[in-house]
Amino acid sequence: MQLNVVWKCARAAVVEITENSIYHTEKPWNIYLNDEFYGTTDTVETYIDGLEPLTTYSIRYERHRNENNDNIVAKSGNKNSNECNSKTNATETVSGILVTDDETFTLNVRDFGAAGDGERDDTISIQAAIMSCPPQGRVLVPAGDYRITNLFLKSDIALELAEGATLRARHDRENLAYLPSNIEGKAGAGYAGTNLLPMGRWEGESMPMFCGILSGMAVNGVTVYGRGAIDGGANADEDNWWHDPKRIRIAARPRMIYLSDCERMDFAGITVRNSPSWNIHPVLSRDLGFWCLSIEGPKVSPNTDGLDPESCTNVTIKGCHFSVGDDCIAVKSGKIDMPRELRPACRNLLIDQCYMHDGHGSVVLGSEAAGGIRGLIARNCLFERTDRGLRIKTRRGRGRDSVYEAITFDHIRMDGVLTPFVVNSFYFCDKDGKTDYVQNREALPADERTPKVASLIFNDIQATNCHAAATYITGLPESKVGRAEFHNVHVSYADDAKPTKPAMACGVEPMARQGIIAQNVERLVLDDVTIDGQDGDELQLTNVDRVER
Repeated sequence: MQLNVVWKCARAAVVEITENSIYHTEKPWNIYLNDEFYGTTDTVETYIDGLEPLTTYSIRYERHRNENNDNIVAKSGNKNSNECNSKTNATETVSGILVTDDETFTLNVRDFGAAGDGERDDTISIQAAIMSCPPQGRVLVPAGDYRITNLFLKSDIALELAEGATLRARHDRENLAYLPSNIEGKAGAGYAGTNLLPMGRWEGESMPMFCGILSGMAVNGVTVYGRGAIDGGANADEDNWWHDPKRIRIAARPRMIYLSDCERMDFAGITVRNSPSWNIHPVLSRDLGFWCLSIEGPKVSPNTDGLDPESCTNVTIKGCHFSVGDDCIAVKSGKIDMPRELRPACRNLLIDQCYMHDGHGSVVLGSEAAGGIRGLIARNCLFERTDRGLRIKTRRGRGRDSVYEAITFDHIRMDGVLTPFVVNSFYFCDKDGKTDYVQNREALPADERTPKVASLIFNDIQATNCHAAATYITGLPESKVGRAEFHNVHVSYADDAKPTKPAMACGVEPMARQGIIAQNVERLVLDDVTIDGQDGDELQLTNVDRVER
């Protein structure tokens, strides 16, 4: 075992312990900084704060075991706690070094007039602090309840939401700013050499959208961290965002955090909850890190995806906890009607040591991914009670650039997931989603509108207490799933498995305790795959060219 500092800034860090665990450690650890007791942790990735800039810290993880092999840890709430029971007969210790970054200034939003009393609108005061902050400076939001409309980030600063601080969004849409559709300008002056300036984006299309509660527009080198929260204040009231959610009123519903054409952006430690729509939505952005976040929303809240990187490159999502009303993580790259330059592929994504529960899908690809998804690893994750586990969505009309390839899912545990593996090439989203063109199960001519699921690898995955089916894979008859490999995969069913639809497509009926269903696949690899307790045939294959067992 070893300790790795996977992220840091001037006053906080994320530390990883490399024991062979998923999200939670086998036993809790005591944490010591410079030999002073800091607290305890039971997670593989741990957010640590209260640090000083440009300071070296020795980090020590320690746990003691008594004769019964029970772990004894100090109480995390007592920073002055003594060492654990001296009668223990075994001590595990892992050490590392952390050097924090530099910082120039701290600007406290209270010095700019923010009240934090839950009544006054503090938007202008906090925005004044952000705009006044020099490079490598920190904007500090101390404990308090800050009512805001929209805030905009600027480059090369850090924003700390201290423990007990809440940015609480207003939702009186008549008083909120919104982003227009893409703006046309001088030839070559826009994104990727175009004449277009990306602005509002809603479900893969350019359209007016209310500004994010926290927005970054073409900024870089920003850190948002802390133990505080951003709260959308949304609920199902008549006049709020979740009422009649598909109807556009003035503009599309806002995101909690919206990033467009940003670079080197990190978010660590904070809680994001009660979003009007998708919680965190980066678009056309590069080198992003999301560390030890908690993203929360009621299961009944509509379209409240957790984190949706769209046409982004080099994204790390590590140690995050999701419980939302839709997909927990959904990777996207726009719709075919967008200019091609504004819908490049999502590339090089790592999802690691995350815990997802009670959403629609855990890790999801698509469906609006007209630019494709190339290079994604999701590993060491825990899924509980989501409708679907690993969920790949596409449909006719996404286009020939919409290729999913080099996708790997590794070392994942699921419990209570209705259907653990879904590849759905007939996903019935959008206004035309139930038309004959999208839903026809006969082979249609392949053309510029035809997508492709090229390669998927599922390795070392256990799914218990499932309901509908072990796998439900449907490629297009004119564009089959190229390769789907399953290695060391084991599925079992709940004793009270209830019939449910494994995929959102026309003609799919509720089912329970079904085995491996695969349709329109070129190569299906089943290496050390066991299905325990299915009803009927273990393999239900249609138009599968090659099966390797």
